[in-house]
Amino acid sequence: MADAKLVMELRGRTGAGIVDAKNALDEAGGDIEKAIEVLKKKGALKAAKKTAERSTAEGIVAVYLHHTKKLAAMVEVQCETDFVGRNSDFQELTNDIAMQVAAINPEYVSPEEIPADILSKQREIFTAEVAAENKPEEIKAKIVEGKLQKWYSEVCLTKQAFFKEESMTIEDLINASIAKIGEKIVIKRFARMEMSAAPEVCL
Repeated sequence: MADAKLVMELRGRTGAGIVDAKNALDEAGGDIEKAIEVLKKKGALKAAKKTAERSTAEGIVAVYLHHTKKLAAMVEVQCETDFVGRNSDFQELTNDIAMQVAAINPEYVSPEEIPADILSKQREIFTAEVAAENKPEEIKAKIVEGKLQKWYSEVCLTKQAFFKEESMTIEDLINASIAKIGEKIVIKRFARMEMSAAPEVCL
């Protein structure tokens, strides 16, 4: 049986309900870090169910401006209701995502948004890199897929490691928020602007 203090700590760190927190701790043998991982996986399953057939018509645009005034990011994050759009947890999420865009500079929201010609070209590059290796074709295919996944983690916002907690991706962060808030949440688009260096002037 899970310790009450551990249950409260786990709830405080994850926003999980009492029953979910107890069950996760029981499944993790009382290890709170493992229990968090259990909740992440279950949260992802809940999130997948919630996002299947719901539409998003509300949300907010969050803006991050660096203290130097030379770097800014803007992100549109959608939810289902205006009530959630005004929720402090949702607003904190959008602010974190805007900061992520500013700090890590992704190119796309998700792998699904990568143009087919760019994806095809990148696959060709990775395939060429392993072509000369003395390995079975199925192994080469797995290596290429692994390279693609790594590339996604660099160029796709949802696949990037969250700058505040690198053990989770932005996709994990979204899914955890869906499980906690109870609504579908979608990153619709983002923009990033950084002031370029001034050109040198020759006299």
